[in-house]
Parts: sequence; structure tokens; C-alpha cells
Amino acid sequence: MPIVTKDMDSAFQTAGANPGLEVWCIENQRLVSVSNSSHGKFYTGSAYLVLNAVFPKIGPPQYDIHYWLGNEAKKVDSSLASDKALDLDAALGSCSVQYREIQGQESQKFLSYFRPCLIPIEGVFTSKQGNLNGEYQVSMYTCKGDYVVHVKEVPFLRSSLNHEDVFILDTALKIFLFSGCNSTIQERAKALEVVQYIKENKHGGKCEVATIEDGKFVGDSDVGEFWSLFGGYAPIPRDSPCVQESETPPVKLFWINLQGKLCETGSNAFSKEMLETEKCYMLDCDGEIFVWMGRQTFLTERRTAIRAVEEFVRNEGRSNKTHLTFLSEGLESTIFRSYFTNWPKTVEPRLYEEGKEKVAAIFKHQGYEVKELPEEDNEPSIDCTGTIKVWRVDGDELSLLSVTELTKLYSGDCYIVQYTFPGNGRDETLFYAWLGSKCVTEDKAAAISHMSTMADSIRTSPAMAQIHEGKEPAQFFSILQRVIIFKGGTSSGYRKFIEEKGIVDETYNKNLVTLFRVQGTSPDNMQAIQVDQVSTSLNSSYCYILQNKASIYTWIGSLSSARDHNLLDRMVELLNPTWLPVSVREGNEPDIFWDALGGKAEYPKGKEIQGFIDDPHLFALKIARGDFKVKEIYNYTQDDLITEDILLLDCQREIYVWVGLHSAIKSKQEVLHLGLKFLEMDVLVEGLSMNIPIYIVTEGHEPPFFTRFFSWDHSNENIVGNSFERKLAILKGKPKTLEGHNRTPLKANSRPSTPNGHRNISVFSNGRGRSSSPILSSAGSDLRQSGDRLLSSSTPVVKKLLEGSPSHGSAEKTMPQSGSPATELSSSDETVSFPQKDRNVDGENMATYPYERLRVVSANPVTGIDLTKREVYLSNEEFREKFGMPKSAFYKLPRWKQNKLKMSLDLF
Repeated sequence: MPIVTKDMDSAFQTAGANPGLEVWCIENQRLVSVSNSSHGKFYTGSAYLVLNAVFPKIGPPQYDIHYWLGNEAKKVDSSLASDKALDLDAALGSCSVQYREIQGQESQKFLSYFRPCLIPIEGVFTSKQGNLNGEYQVSMYTCKGDYVVHVKEVPFLRSSLNHEDVFILDTALKIFLFSGCNSTIQERAKALEVVQYIKENKHGGKCEVATIEDGKFVGDSDVGEFWSLFGGYAPIPRDSPCVQESETPPVKLFWINLQGKLCETGSNAFSKEMLETEKCYMLDCDGEIFVWMGRQTFLTERRTAIRAVEEFVRNEGRSNKTHLTFLSEGLESTIFRSYFTNWPKTVEPRLYEEGKEKVAAIFKHQGYEVKELPEEDNEPSIDCTGTIKVWRVDGDELSLLSVTELTKLYSGDCYIVQYTFPGNGRDETLFYAWLGSKCVTEDKAAAISHMSTMADSIRTSPAMAQIHEGKEPAQFFSILQRVIIFKGGTSSGYRKFIEEKGIVDETYNKNLVTLFRVQGTSPDNMQAIQVDQVSTSLNSSYCYILQNKASIYTWIGSLSSARDHNLLDRMVELLNPTWLPVSVREGNEPDIFWDALGGKAEYPKGKEIQGFIDDPHLFALKIARGDFKVKEIYNYTQDDLITEDILLLDCQREIYVWVGLHSAIKSKQEVLHLGLKFLEMDVLVEGLSMNIPIYIVTEGHEPPFFTRFFSWDHSNENIVGNSFERKLAILKGKPKTLEGHNRTPLKANSRPSTPNGHRNISVFSNGRGRSSSPILSSAGSDLRQSGDRLLSSSTPVVKKLLEGSPSHGSAEKTMPQSGSPATELSSSDETVSFPQKDRNVDGENMATYPYERLRVVSANPVTGIDLTKREVYLSNEEFREKFGMPKSAFYKLPRWKQNKLKMSLDLF
């Protein structure tokens, strides 16, 4: 560890004790703390030190130190800023990453701290307060960037304008935004945020805003006023052709000796073993330079190394765009690690424990006694009182599971789960494709195709997710509440596979020895997972159920908790309420217990330590001419969800792909492939499993388990237009909104529904999908209700799973004939449950039919009716008997409540 010097700056004594941003400026060769109100006001003649501290929910704190050098800063101040950054790192226990920031070439991460912008101010910082009087100074700025904005003041001259960039002209009474004809929509939208910032901070919110589009002048008084400020209109000259960039030089690795000399390693292939812990190294990547400092180096050695690298950049004539990043051993960034072969993907336990101790010390400093860090919050972020349907996938066949079977999954099979729940003023739907660990490739591909078709058929553009056994998100188990996962499978593809390979069939058999591991966090979120029936499957952190022909044992691990014991009892009753188990505690097992497992053997007995989870990271996915690029968005907000883009939120245990309504991609399967491609890019997401859950979320239909990662504001989510038009409407206070959330959903219009190009399911005239197993007519009565939770066993129409009522425009159309597409697949409208003209709440002038013929699973179904409105064909008397209320009261209920009641009666 580096030595902390006695003359450590007193300004660092409490640095990093609280999360957030701390800023210091060098004044008269000493550090002066900058008040919060002055954050983002950087003077061009000064040097600054910025510390950003992040405390993740789990794991050690994360520190980023930036030293910012103004273009007019003195050399002595710049050198002192570099030294102070090292001192601050030492005060934090050498647990930070350090960056050099040059005015005008700041990193995306640095600029993200000062949203919406950082505007350098001419002059030198002074801690003394002063009054500014005089005439308002007209200023002109250029703005560049899609997610964070580089703002640069330019001369107030016509020659400063060009066709590529966006400019802001700030005058005493009006702010003008000039958009070059070649600038992007996103750049214009971000520049509006700067306009809003200037309006509020320099004009007290009292000034006009005008937008000027390059090349458009007809009949616009703002345009004439803008050009009059430059002495009249004159064409802007075209830019000269861009000079083709030279070929990027090879990456080089240098060792830095104690005298500050750079010694090249002479190797083109780098490995982690080349970095010795008592030395410092420089990795030259041309546009970016990394300085790696071993944990056994001293502060003086690190200072020498940093000065040597800065001297190297000056002597080599490198561009100001060259970024310098300083890394301590054990805190290497993913990009740095990507230049080395076979870099370990796991965090060293020693460093993790040091991080935990640091977190505990910080909590104690803030007045908390910390014996053990709190567990991660396991509260579900979704309403768990909705309705569920589950289908088993068997190639092109789908089998709807009955209520008693829908929480029993097999590792050799794939399943589709449809969950409908009350959202923000409307019903929302979530689809899961659950892929068993032993499923065959054909079933996996079919499950994804089936799920995509189902999701595309619903007007609300539901979220969907691909999840793998063993990597399920917590909310999946919260939705199903009680899950049993058996070994083996039932699909024809799985059966054929094990037969061809000569594999022993391990499908669950109650007459054979079986072992289940019990896990979960509460009675509403518990699982029993069948594991190999051998002693090595045991783990002291869990409880188990052992079943053989003669008896049932419950095994209680020595490190399990009282909560685990409660779940164990409940799960035994769920598996078989007639069992009378023998309770066995670890260490007191009878011989017959070990005999059933094939003999006693070693198994894990240590406490399972959960690896730390970093805070989520947001990435923009760019596709241009077949090239796939990824850019990280730091300190993201809801405003970074730009409607023209596809964004990916990496939460390490799951990822979300967010699709803007104006993005180029329209197919959900294409989006899913993007998520998989992202996982393959080790440079950015090193260590992520290819099997983590991937969610697809469409703009305007973001579920609560996605919005929880943002400070979400629903008020502006339905404003019409592209990102620039939306922000301009908000800025001017004239937003044009869509009514009833009727935004265009993500659809896949011209792709086959299955890998072989055929439709997933044949849809018959009665609206029932073809199933690989018959559905008993009594299945509809086999409903279990827990609170407001309904588990539905009704048969779906796959092309339209959640049929609503037709729109107002179609309300007066003639009732479609039997077998017509309109009969089977009525359009959906979430905001209107049933047109008033067609409700016929009194049953007048409407044919009526018996309840048993109107049920979805009827043996003698009625034909020629609107299948989305089965309830209206009941007589008034039978309607009141079945629903417990008259039709007039029923149609006053919220839509989701209507659907739940209809589902419970097999009328939906």
C-alpha cells in the first residue's frame, strides 16, 4: 500500500465520507472547497479537483477523481492538481480511478456530473464574493454531443457558424438556437437543455426562446431578427472535405522506472502476469493512455510515473483529445483489461473484503453501528396480484397448463408465461420465455418465436424477457410465488434427444429417490429445485427435502436461517400434503439418510458470500452500415431515453433493452438479438453470463420494474414528436400529447413466426388454439384464488391474447360472421372497455345464450359471436347470478377488474 505522507492536505480528512460530488479549486497554490451552488462553474484560468463517490447497495464504495485543467491555467497549478489527485487517492486507501480532464476535451463521465452542461467562464477562480454589474454580455456557444454536451464559447461572428453543429446565441432579451442542417436530432434536443439552463440561471427564467433552422427563412420573424444581429443574412460557406484519418498505431506497454524513464516491454501480446505489483506501467492506446500503479508502489513512485507520462504526452505532440486514466492494481477498468489476454473475470476476495470494511467504516462514521452489511432489498417491483397463464412448448405446439400444474416446471422443457397486472392507469402485460437448463435447441428457438408472436399481437406492446433456468430474476419467482423445478422433460424434442444419445431419463418419478433444494425469501417467493440425489449436492446454507420409497427427510443446514426453516415446512406441504417427514439437522444424520444418497461425501460447508453488484449502467446501441457500436451514458436520467435510439440498461443480474418509438428497429426478435450480441462484447460487460435475463421494453410502455432505475416522470411520456420537438414543446409550455396512451407499439410485421416460417398455432373459428393435449371441460372451474390473484387456465387466441373491444370507429360495423378473422381477432383499445352503443347493458335486442355455451372451454361453443365480449350474450338474470352484479355496475369497473372477473368465469 502506498505511504500516506504527514503533510496530507487537511481538505481530504473527510473526503469520500458521503456519496456525491466534492469539488476543490487551486487558489494561491492551496486547495479551496467549492460550494455546491458553484459546481459546474469552472474558470479557464484555474485548475480543479473533483471527487465523485458512489456507494452501491452491495459491495465497496467507488471513487472517481478528476483533475480539470483550464486552457489558461498556470503550469504550477496544473502540476499541483495532479499531485493533489494522488494525495486524495492515498487518503481514500488507494481505491480510486483518476482522470486528467482538459478544457474542451472533457470525458463523457466528467461532463455527466454537471448536467445539463459545463460552461467554462473566462478568468480565474476566487473564493472572495464579488458583485457583477454592467451591460449584459452577448455570448455564442457551440454544442456537441448526444447524451452529454460539450459547450464551447465561440466568437460572436458569422464565420463561427457552420452546417454541422448546433449554436446558441444568448442575448439580453432572447436566446436563439441555430441548428446546422447536418446536425442530428439528438444534438438539437440536448442543446435545448442548455438553452433551458441558460434561461433559468442567467435570465431568471424570463426571456424568449427562438429556434432557427439552417436554410429555412420564409416568413419567420425570429429568423430575420437572428441574422440582423450579424448585420444581415449571408450564406454559410460549405466545410472543406474531411482529411482521412491515419491508421491507428499499435498499442504499446511501457514500464516506468524510479527515474521516470519509459521502458517499452517489446511485446505485442500482453498478459496480467506482465504487471508487477511493485512497479508502474503506461499502456499507450494512442487516443487514450492508461497508467497502472501496483499496490506495493509508494506515493513518490506514483507521482514520478504520472509526471513522466504527462511529459511523454507533451514531447510526443499528442492531441489535447488524448485522455489520461490512472488505475491502481485491483481497480482496472473493463476497457483496460480488454487489452490483456485471459484477464481473470472474478474480483479478488481480499479486495472485496477490504471494500466491505471501508463501507462499514463509512456507515460507522455517519453514526451507524454496523455488524453486518444489510442484505439486498428483495421486495418485488411489480404488482403481484395479476393474472397468469403458462404454456409448455413442444416445437410448434403449445399446451396451456392447468392451475395445478402451472408452477411445476421441467429442466428439459421450455415455457411461456404471460402475466397481466394493473399498471399506470391501464393493464400491462409481461411475457417470459423460460428455458430449461436441459432443453433442446429446437424448443428454445420455438419458445422465443412463440413469445415474440404473442407479444406482437397485443396492442399495449408488452415487455418480454428471455430467462434461463438458474438465472431467473427475483420478480419471476415473486409472480409465480411457489415454483417446483423437476429434472427431466416431457417435450417430444427432449424425449427424442435422450433416446438418440442413450442418456438415462432423469424425469421426476415419485417412486424413485429424489432430492430438492429449498430456497426463497418469503412464503410468496419460494422454490424447490430438484438436484442430483448425491451427498455432494448438499450445502450448509440451505435446507433440503429427501424422498425415497420408505420415508421423507427434511435436512436443515447448519448455516440456514429460521426463515429457511419456515419455507421448508411450507414446501413439504406443497409437494405432498400427505407426507410426514423426518426432520434431520446437519451433523445428526442417520445412516439410512446417507445410504439413500449413495454414501456420505464432502459438500460445501462455508457461508455463501454474494458477490457485490455494481449500480446499473446505461449504454446506447448504435447500428450504422452493419457496424455495431456501444457508448456508455454516465449518471443517466430519464431524459437520456431518446426516442430515436435503442438503449441497454445493464443491471449485471439482468439487462433491459429499451426501444425508442422512432428507432430504426421494429422487430422484437431483432432487439433480442441485439441484447445477445451485447453480452458477447466482453470489452464492455466482462463477466456477464450469456444466460442472464434479457428484457425488451418499448417506449411509452415501460413497466415499473424498469422505471425504478430512474426518477420517473409519467407526465411527459406521451408527448408527440421526435426528441427535439418534444423538448421544444416542454420548453415553450405547449406540449401536444397523445390521448389514452395510444402510441404505436413495437411490431414485427413481415417475419415468420417460427424458425421454419409457419405460424405458431392454428386458430380455429371458436378462437381456441391447437394444443398438444386436450383441455378438459372442467379445467375452467379449477381456479385457485389467493387474495386478488387469479391463475387462469382459459385457452388463448395466440394472435390476439388480450382482446379488447373495437375502437369507436368500428363500433357501428355489422357483427362479423363465424370464422372470419374479425370474429377471432378483434382490435384492442385499452382506454375503452366497451363502446356505449354496443354494451346493451339491459340485454335488449341482443341474442342470449346459456353460460355453458359461452365459456372458452365449452364442449358446444356458440359461433358467430364477438369472442372478446362473451359476457354481453348472457341474459340479465344469468349475468347477475354469475357476476354477482348487474351489467350496468360491471361496466363501471376498471378494465383490469372486468377482465379478472371474466377470466375467473372462463369468459376471457
